[in-house]
Amino acid sequence: MHYSSQILVAIAVGLGLLASPLSAQEKKGEKTHTNSLGMELARIGSGVFRMGQSEGGEWDEKPAHEVAISKPFYMGVTEVTNAQYEEFDPAHRKLRGKLGLSKDDNEAVVFVSWGEAMRFCQWLSEKEGTAYRLPTEAEWEYACRANTTSLFNTGDELPELYHKNQKETWVAEPVSLRVKTTPANAWGLHDMHGNVEEWCMDWYGPYESDAQTDPAGRVSGDFRVSRGGSHGTEVQFLRSANRMAALPEDKTCVIGFRVVMADMPETKSLPMPEPQLWAKNVSQKRYDWPQLPDPQTPYFEGPVRYVHIPEGSNGPLYSKHNHCPALTECPNGDLLAIWYTTNREAGRELAVTAARLRQGATEWEPATPFWDVPDRNDHASALMWDGKDTIYHYNGVCSDATWGKLALFLRTSTDNGATWSGPRWMNTEHGLRNMPIARAIMTSKGHHILPCDAFTGGHGGTAVHISKDGGKTWVEPGRGTPVPKFEAGETGGWIAGIHAGVVELNDGRLMALGRGNNINDKMPMSVSSDGGLTWTYHETDLPRVDGGQRLTLRRLHEGPLLLVAFSDPSGIKNPAGMVFKDKDGGEFTGYGMYAALSFDEGKTWPARKLVTPGGAAKEYDGGAWTSVFTLDATHAEPKGYLTSTQTPDGIIHLISSGLHYKFNLAWLKE
Repeated sequence: MHYSSQILVAIAVGLGLLASPLSAQEKKGEKTHTNSLGMELARIGSGVFRMGQSEGGEWDEKPAHEVAISKPFYMGVTEVTNAQYEEFDPAHRKLRGKLGLSKDDNEAVVFVSWGEAMRFCQWLSEKEGTAYRLPTEAEWEYACRANTTSLFNTGDELPELYHKNQKETWVAEPVSLRVKTTPANAWGLHDMHGNVEEWCMDWYGPYESDAQTDPAGRVSGDFRVSRGGSHGTEVQFLRSANRMAALPEDKTCVIGFRVVMADMPETKSLPMPEPQLWAKNVSQKRYDWPQLPDPQTPYFEGPVRYVHIPEGSNGPLYSKHNHCPALTECPNGDLLAIWYTTNREAGRELAVTAARLRQGATEWEPATPFWDVPDRNDHASALMWDGKDTIYHYNGVCSDATWGKLALFLRTSTDNGATWSGPRWMNTEHGLRNMPIARAIMTSKGHHILPCDAFTGGHGGTAVHISKDGGKTWVEPGRGTPVPKFEAGETGGWIAGIHAGVVELNDGRLMALGRGNNINDKMPMSVSSDGGLTWTYHETDLPRVDGGQRLTLRRLHEGPLLLVAFSDPSGIKNPAGMVFKDKDGGEFTGYGMYAALSFDEGKTWPARKLVTPGGAAKEYDGGAWTSVFTLDATHAEPKGYLTSTQTPDGIIHLISSGLHYKFNLAWLKE
């Protein structure tokens, strides 16, 4: 549920007929206050500070700007503890010790959503007869800094005493979250750097450069701000200026909260920022797809670059590493591509960006940000058009860094991708089996099937998430089953190989091809006759794929199955290539990306073609792990993460980590 940033959790004492107890405390000049829960609060006086970080830091901490806090407030000396929170919600006790964290009464409470933190504040307001709420983002940074301008309130270094496993982790590592174990800042507040992140009132959004008084964030958004950093996090994310945020409904082991005792500032929230380029001036006229070019005439075009990000970009887009694309056509005839942009694949900065190829245009527009939970690894994405009015966006979101702790959600658009619904959770538990693989499919029965990697390494298999009600509810058939033996003839609870492509066969069975878990050093095939509950493994005669490579598998409108993969594992010193036939029936050895057709539901793949326009040698930049390669009559792109779609005019659109190819079935069969 989305809450307005102007929500008032204050309960007026005596229906407003009596003076607020907070005013009485101010008159007494109390520097600290202890409430009936034993919660200590320190008085934070009004003042002016510079919010953000101009030098260094991250892109969303700029521009640094002057902020005035016009009224004093009282802030919790520590984060809310288990004992304090469970006075409000005794049922939370069952979450103590989850993942080995926050077991004791005096440890910071975690696994609390933003909405639950708000309801705690409302309950406490009623109980105490005065206004309690979450701090605004500006109040939080002001109180954290306590008149300092350094990276931390301890200076430009954070002493080891404050460290609680301050490193990037693939799984949560148990550490004490006991509050008040480190010195307080100059204003008497403990644990402002680390321990757990703390929910703030504001919707997350970009800063404005103008001086502000009592800012209250954006008027709406997808993410609520959290501040302070946590255990299991690199130290730079604990700085006073660092900004994080999360989906309001998310509950993780890294986020808790502390309270403020004060009325809500009366400042109006800032408007939403302008839409990104991919969302501007999107045609809402449904496109009448022609049968052009002639489906009987071989057609090939490309490759052309679709990733356009200026060199040296370091947020919100990153020129260093762009990878793992998803692609869909839109009802208006546009193509929409999304992919992750980052410096490091495991980094917190990893975000999802987008570009649009407008109907009739010959060039992709420059990339602009698509979706990013700030300082969370958003790994990875899938798109699907249902053929009617709705486009689905699926994504994983990590509790912090890496792709080992993902939860899973979807969003929908009914206006050609111009605007999107709020996120709808598919799996709220952060862990494995929640990393989408670029292509979701819809079966003949209308079931949605989303493949997701089951492991973080180069093999281990693919899980499927299935919805039979249009994406409202989801099941994961193989969850909880033992790790399969990925051997020919064996049966297991999930697909052999990561990054798997899935298709529905004509008899209703599901078939998948994946990377890793190879059978006799060949690409494994998995087939399910029970809707994805179990899979039987088969050997193919297809070359295995490897690191830096991802296949794409789909059924063409004309009926055959299409696989696009690679002739040799990436990085191999002496590639064997594949034997292809030329137009005259002669044979040649080709290397790199090939397309294969199956006319017998995946049993054989007799039609194989090197995906290249041929001609003189030419260099292309494939981006990501592919980098620069030479394309000619016998050499295609050597690796890349592939995905594809086929528009209603019969054109197959294939994108790798950086390039866009177009061809038709007649070209494949030529």
